[in-house]
Amino acid sequence: RGNAGGLTHRRIHFDKYHPGYFGKVGMRQFHMLRNRTFCPTINIDKIWTLVPQETRDKLTKDKAPVIDCVRAGFFKVLGKGQLPDQPVIVKAKFFSRQAEEKIKKSGGACVLVA
Repeated sequence: RGNAGGLTHRRIHFDKYHPGYFGKVGMRQFHMLRNRTFCPTINIDKIWTLVPQETRDKLTKDKAPVIDCVRAGFFKVLGKGQLPDQPVIVKAKFFSRQAEEKIKKSGGACVLVA
């Protein structure tokens, strides 16, 4: 029944079609906390998707929308892509160097949130 014989008479099948099925690899980590490395990211070319369409329609050059990335579920802002010339205030836990440069170049500001 089931996976019986995986180490004896069905070993060829398991080795061929399921490599690495048996055994352990690596060192044990006794108190593993996975949320310490949890850091979802967003690129600045996608950051305007967090602004509602009616807010985008009302914008002028002298008003900057506030985009709270942490509330949207993104902790880090990365610098891929381009921003429009509209200034924007971005709140996040982490910013890459390129993202910070591009946001400030467009006239905006980066606000760190704990």
